[in-house]
Amino acid sequence: MNEHVQTAASGPLFNHLSADFIHDPYPHYARLRATDPVHLTPFGTYVVSRHAEVSLVLRDKRFGKDFVERSKRRYGSQIMDESLFHNMAQTILQTDPPQHTRLRNLVVKAFTARRVEDMRPRIQQVVDQALDAIVDRGRMDLVADFAYRLPVTIICDMLGIPQEHREVFHTSSGDSVRILESVPLTPEETKQGNARVQMAQMYFQQLFDLRRRNPGDDLTTQLVQAEEDGNKLTNEELTANIMLLFIAGHETTINLIGNSLLALHRNPDQLSLLKANPSLIANAIDEFLRFEPSVQFTGRVALEDIDDLGGKKIPKGESVLCLLGSANRDPAVYPDRPDCLDITRKNIKPLSFGGGIHFCLGAQLARIEVEIAINTLLRRLPGLRIDDVENPEWRPNLVLRGPKRLPASW
Repeated sequence: MNEHVQTAASGPLFNHLSADFIHDPYPHYARLRATDPVHLTPFGTYVVSRHAEVSLVLRDKRFGKDFVERSKRRYGSQIMDESLFHNMAQTILQTDPPQHTRLRNLVVKAFTARRVEDMRPRIQQVVDQALDAIVDRGRMDLVADFAYRLPVTIICDMLGIPQEHREVFHTSSGDSVRILESVPLTPEETKQGNARVQMAQMYFQQLFDLRRRNPGDDLTTQLVQAEEDGNKLTNEELTANIMLLFIAGHETTINLIGNSLLALHRNPDQLSLLKANPSLIANAIDEFLRFEPSVQFTGRVALEDIDDLGGKKIPKGESVLCLLGSANRDPAVYPDRPDCLDITRKNIKPLSFGGGIHFCLGAQLARIEVEIAINTLLRRLPGLRIDDVENPEWRPNLVLRGPKRLPASW
């Protein structure tokens, strides 16, 4: 029996498809770190679980995305004819330099720190409006009634999506992240994804034309107008990256708000501490990101032969899955109770927003949204209680982790 593929009695060392893993992946991560920290899975992907190796892979230029070739190896050479895959290949998330450099230089101009910081009053308004709508009920679902509404509204505001058009985006966005999952798409899922992409392309083409004629104070206008050394985003690149900003701008933040609230209510001492000391919120957010990140995995490909990654040779072209959730609890970096929530923890350096050239553009926005959402909720509903903190229903996604619903009362 190959010790790097199986343990003696418990089956595959890394089985992220199991219900047990989805419920609580962290014991599985600990076993990987201790047993085989650079693990070759039965499906041919290297899984990296320690902080040192994950951090290296995220930042080392010998690793890249190589999305097109990786997709062809997985699905066949014809896969890039599918709209869903062709669209994803145009995004900053899945490109390597020099294309990534050009795209990011254009997109980052429309996503400045000042612009995001200026969103604070609007974020506070949206949070207060969400609470105003439900405060007299005495009950709500913290995901659907609270966590969901804030980031969706804010990213629609930032992109300049008219109010009357938003419902379509709200109801269709949840399954758009399946292409990022480690489980291959079925032909039917690919077909559905193609249809969504084609509809979005039609819609955004009209929006781009409108913003060229009538510029507004929004990201879409800035991206339409953005130039770098005389280059502009093509219509394909515009559509792909606007869609990416929309999905990334709310999916991960919904999960982060839900994960943070659940973690606090599972740790009443930390909840009481934050209620008594709201100024701890910035450090608390770092700890939430470390303790229960909304993005659990991110992938890279070896762009050349790697002689030594945690004692393993990684051949050129092989896929490497970085377990961010595992790296964030590595006792080599966090020796003081890494599996415990501690909002006063010092020197927190979570890898939850990635690293290197693919560090998340929306990190600052997510932090501000979570900060305002949680502090406002604790201030306005101090008696809030989550119905079942021990057995929440988790979303079935593997890459993006968050509760599907969190019924609560006050």
